[in-house]
Amino acid sequence: MNTLEFDILIIGSGVAGLVCASELAEKGLKIGIVTREHDPQISNTLWAQGGTIFPHEGEVHKDLVEDIQKASSYTSNVEAAKILEEQSGKILKEVLIDKVKTDFERDELGLCFTKEAAHSFPRILFKGDYTGREIQISLLNHLKDQSRFPSITFLQGHTAIDLITPLHHGVHLQQRYEENKVLGAYLFNRTQEVVIKVLAKTTVLATGGVGALYLHHSNAEGARGDGHAMARRAGAVLTNMEFIQFHPTTFFDSSSHRRFLISEALRGEGGVLINSEGNAFMESYHPDRELAPRDVVSRSIDEEMIKTRHDCCYLDISFKDSTWIKERFPTIYEHCLKKNVDITSEPIPVVPAAHYTCGGVKTDLDGKTSLTNLYAVGEVACTGLHGANRLASTSLAEGVTWGYLAAQSIMKNVDILKNYPSENIRDWQDGSVVADPALIQQDWLTLKQTMWNYVGLTRTSNRLKRGEAMFRELYEEIQRFYRNAYLQDELIGLRNGVEVASQVLSASMRNRQSVGCFYRLD
Repeated sequence: MNTLEFDILIIGSGVAGLVCASELAEKGLKIGIVTREHDPQISNTLWAQGGTIFPHEGEVHKDLVEDIQKASSYTSNVEAAKILEEQSGKILKEVLIDKVKTDFERDELGLCFTKEAAHSFPRILFKGDYTGREIQISLLNHLKDQSRFPSITFLQGHTAIDLITPLHHGVHLQQRYEENKVLGAYLFNRTQEVVIKVLAKTTVLATGGVGALYLHHSNAEGARGDGHAMARRAGAVLTNMEFIQFHPTTFFDSSSHRRFLISEALRGEGGVLINSEGNAFMESYHPDRELAPRDVVSRSIDEEMIKTRHDCCYLDISFKDSTWIKERFPTIYEHCLKKNVDITSEPIPVVPAAHYTCGGVKTDLDGKTSLTNLYAVGEVACTGLHGANRLASTSLAEGVTWGYLAAQSIMKNVDILKNYPSENIRDWQDGSVVADPALIQQDWLTLKQTMWNYVGLTRTSNRLKRGEAMFRELYEEIQRFYRNAYLQDELIGLRNGVEVASQVLSASMRNRQSVGCFYRLD
């Protein structure tokens, strides 16, 4: 069996993983960056539109912690929020602005800032309405300079299957008594359809969230909980999994599960929500109207859809200058135009969709998990920063900050660590049955519909019980199917998806209190 060895194995190629890699690579460490996509650009970071908070030098207001707390219904980890307030600006400037030259919006006075929901003042850096894409590409361009970083290997088109531990994958019974530490991962090469064993001194999960488990979502399709599931099977702790944030405004389009995001920045610039009867309604739900916390706006739109018996609501910014709209929101303008909606003259049809995973693999404030030599950064991780609801535009800043902090922590010990002997880790055993694609697709559809209908924007005991029964049957069937089948990416994801969906449901059943983005009607 083919075996690779690295100092650091980073699973995921979004902002958190790439920032972590950029810091470690400068120390000459041998790094493997894994992405299931054949193009490493494709990640949730790429789709991020609005921007990133930048607590910059000279900022008068020091109330980011309060804004984070307020948006989370005062459930976030204050210590994590303080780190974001005190360190993210310095780290963002060092890494994105100075080092990789991310081209944020500027005018004659310097960097431009905008405001989004629940922020007390404009502190958000942006680039048009494609901030994430600008960050992602600038980081990749920086890291792919082989003359500068010859020690980086991109493992593109590789799906992580399982984290390797002595307890689960040792060849000798005595290895079960060793410390439960992570030694690397098994990866499925999608092009060659073979499994490789990858060993590393330290492994970093940067796999993103779980939004793609829902029928309607704003995420990359790879955001299906792979990292969460692998970490849990290895023995790590998951927390806050019931807190799934729904974005209030995605383009109403029935052509795919992934819905195009209509950035919150559009509401930050004055966009008004109206129902199918043409009436603005947010004042009836919250004094901050369109800039209320996302969970409030999402439920308000949902309620208006029920009241009017209409499939969507509308977001109107057509009263602004048409040239300004096209320059400020070029991506949104072009997408909507392709769907026969001209946002300079008519409102945008919008509906809520699953957007962000506030919980995840529990870590400390350096990104360390409960397993030795395993870190988690970005959306897959949970420091408690977001609590029960994420403040707008903190996710990119979180990825930059904790990607950086995890790298600093890793560098303290990596020189004294050694790779585990490959011969003491089992080779992957292939299945012998060809998986039926029709069954896989049907199981995926069942999973997504169950999450949307029973573990969605609003939850009840009866809905959760129904979902539990469906997941129990689906889980058992998929595990039986998985053990005997030849591997393929969709099957690996399905196995992970049903495991993580069950964790979201179980956490929802345990929590009886509506708070933040978690809402139980009963």
